[in-house]
Amino acid sequence: MKETPLSNCERRFLLRAIEEKKRLDGRQTYDYRNIKISFGTDYGCCIVELGKTRVLGQVSCELVSPKLNRATEGILFFNLELSQMAAPAFEPGRQSDLLVKLNRLLERCLRNSKCIDTESLCVVAGEKVWQIRVDLHLLNHDGNIIDAASIAAIVALCHFRRPDVSVQGDEVTLYTLEERDPVPLSIHHMPICVSFAFFQQGTYLLVDPSEREERVMDGLLVIAMNKHREICTIQSSGGIMLLKDQVLRCSKIAGVKVVEITELIQKALENDQKVRKEGGKFGFAESMANQRITAFKMEKAPIDTSDVEEKAEEIISEAEPPSEVVSKPVLWTPGTAQIGEGIENSWGHLEDSEKEDEDEGGNDEAIILDGMKMDTGVEVSHIGSQDAPIVLSDSEEEEMIILEPDKNPKKIRTQTISATQVKAPSKKPVKKRKKKRAAN
Repeated sequence: MKETPLSNCERRFLLRAIEEKKRLDGRQTYDYRNIKISFGTDYGCCIVELGKTRVLGQVSCELVSPKLNRATEGILFFNLELSQMAAPAFEPGRQSDLLVKLNRLLERCLRNSKCIDTESLCVVAGEKVWQIRVDLHLLNHDGNIIDAASIAAIVALCHFRRPDVSVQGDEVTLYTLEERDPVPLSIHHMPICVSFAFFQQGTYLLVDPSEREERVMDGLLVIAMNKHREICTIQSSGGIMLLKDQVLRCSKIAGVKVVEITELIQKALENDQKVRKEGGKFGFAESMANQRITAFKMEKAPIDTSDVEEKAEEIISEAEPPSEVVSKPVLWTPGTAQIGEGIENSWGHLEDSEKEDEDEGGNDEAIILDGMKMDTGVEVSHIGSQDAPIVLSDSEEEEMIILEPDKNPKKIRTQTISATQVKAPSKKPVKKRKKKRAAN
């Protein structure tokens, strides 16, 4: 599924706001979004929130055979997944160009920068080494995936503890967490990526672009740096030409941001370690705010209900009396009507129309009886009596049923005549009668 494109109005609005040094979320040009780090119950599991962008990091380890050309070094493996849960534009089951670019950038940032001592992961040279696997899952996409992923990866690696092992001759013993305390990884430094978005061919610069800002940007510059101001990797995309002064200015900004993020990571790790040592509650559930619906507990607030009746009486006495209630708030005017509530229809007078229908019905009955005498010759002289037959007529020519007591119903062909035909009867039925007599 392709992502929904921005309209021309939205694009112009974003570019106009950037020209005026304004952003949709109220940040300044060089401001980062709020970063929140929470840890799971297991070592090496964390969630990093960069604004609304959320990344889950999970580290696992396994004893494997080393590579032939690096017999005394462990193996590092990074995997980033973009699921449809994060954004509908991500297609499952296939690697997009964005995913390949992000994975390569993570490997250059973390593995090629030698931030982890891979030789400390060796158990038996040439036979057994530790393979460290870092899985990153994007939970929600709101821009700047690479920064959130790099922070989640380095935090998960710092938080991870591998099982302790011992080697006696050719025998390798692996101890569980209950038998021996797990061993942390040997980390030399913490490289962190900082992204810079350029607009109007490098005229305007933004730090930590959001998802909408990424759609209208002309180019992106990513700088991976540690707190010692050592550049681990740098990558430019988008096809724009940057000046030397622009790159130097971005590196200075990245140095300041990396120091702030590194301090935040260290404080989060110290707090989690302190809670685990004291035996307190830890995990993702404890990091949720109590005010949310997903919280597992709520602090009880004491409520004083001793003077409820007195306060209620004061409120009632001070309240204004209710206004007059109108029973029928709808005002009927000529030309309006309502159906279904028993209100008389005001579109016309029903009595006049009913009388006209009755008059027309009486004339039709008289004309029908005359036609019966002329065409069929049936005697209907006792119409006025109580046992008079009832004639049903709806159209000019149809089959009529005469209902008589104690007799079978008779079907009689009748013909209705209009009022104008009664005054000036035509000669056609008379000629038909003469023809019938001649036939007899």
